[in-house]
Amino acid sequence: MILCCQRDSFKTEFTTKVKSCKEVAASIPVGGKKETIQAYEVLLEDSVLFPEGGGQPSDHGWIDEEEVLVIERRGEDVVHTMKKPFSVGQDVKQKVDWDLRFDRMQQHTGQHLITAIADKQFKYSTTSWWLGDKVCHIELESASGNVMTDAEMKDLERVVNEKIREATPISVNVYEEGDPHLTTVRTRGLPDGFKGPVRVVTITGVEDNMCCGTHLKHLGQLQAIKLLSVERGKARGGKPNRSFFLYFLAGGRVLSRLDESLQRESQLTALLKNSPADHVDLVDKLQKSYKQCSKNLQSVLRNVAVMEAEKFKVLEPKPKFYSLHRKEAEPDFMSVFLTEVGSQDTLFFLSVGDPNGSGNMILFGDSKILEKLGPIVCEILGGKGAGKGQRFQAKVSNLKRRPDAEAAIEQFLTTPVTDANEL
Repeated sequence: MILCCQRDSFKTEFTTKVKSCKEVAASIPVGGKKETIQAYEVLLEDSVLFPEGGGQPSDHGWIDEEEVLVIERRGEDVVHTMKKPFSVGQDVKQKVDWDLRFDRMQQHTGQHLITAIADKQFKYSTTSWWLGDKVCHIELESASGNVMTDAEMKDLERVVNEKIREATPISVNVYEEGDPHLTTVRTRGLPDGFKGPVRVVTITGVEDNMCCGTHLKHLGQLQAIKLLSVERGKARGGKPNRSFFLYFLAGGRVLSRLDESLQRESQLTALLKNSPADHVDLVDKLQKSYKQCSKNLQSVLRNVAVMEAEKFKVLEPKPKFYSLHRKEAEPDFMSVFLTEVGSQDTLFFLSVGDPNGSGNMILFGDSKILEKLGPIVCEILGGKGAGKGQRFQAKVSNLKRRPDAEAAIEQFLTTPVTDANEL
């Protein structure tokens, strides 16, 4: 069955009848996870809401102002999962989230155009594609195994945008299964068990392609295509890796990315106090300066670690517990300190990082003590760590509680061994 959304992809509202309504325990996406709720599967005589297919996600929309939670195709039917029931035979009005539909039509039509030109001009065949929320990509394959070059990508972008400026017409035709014309069109094959009429999307003079998705009426509605980057694919099943991913934006997404880039450029201009043309050179200088300053700082901090160790070594008598924190230091500071003090009977509690936030810690001392004390201190500081021999180290998220950790250590060391498990 060819759906209303496939007959007219620009139709935003549609009235139809309810065929059936069944209460079910439905799994719906909530915040990136699946959640099971009591819901209703509503089947309609027809649907202006597109179910997922052809690499295009399903629409978002409403039935009589009630949000449709999930839209999916099952055989000839489209199932609309709803929170409320509808009566069989009831007339209902569907409404499409048009902004989302139009964006996805632009990306989908853009993919068809890129795929066709990449194959015709560069002999790169398409194996799959992905319509993401921000960026789309096409998986292409080359007989030689070579990845598309920068020159080829620029040439491909030029050609597809020429087609867009020509406002090349797009038409959709329906053929009965077995029609000889279907042997001449581009396809990756029909889904298993597919029966019924076949839609063919034609970009005049560019390609014919079997497709169930929604599309624009002409390439001028694409506005523009921007090819972003190429990334080599991963080898699968021990076969030679001949695939790569081509990332792209189409239509309104190009304008959105341009707007974001201009805003960032304006902010950088204000921060760097130079013209956009000089941003790269100045940032390069700042990075080199930062690296040198960081290198100098770490060298100074290593010297400070040695000095702190010397301060400890002159202490008489040596304390049973010694605590030290350095907010601006890296973990290397603690290692240098411990190397310099050498073997001692003292239990060391060392930390580096933001005194009100996250950082790193080391407990150094008797392994039997650390086995019990390490997890206690780690929990107080909100960290994850592990011990080995005389060292227990961890990344922690709450150095603000360092005084509590020191108190716990002192209590542990002054508590008789038989009672230590009560801490």
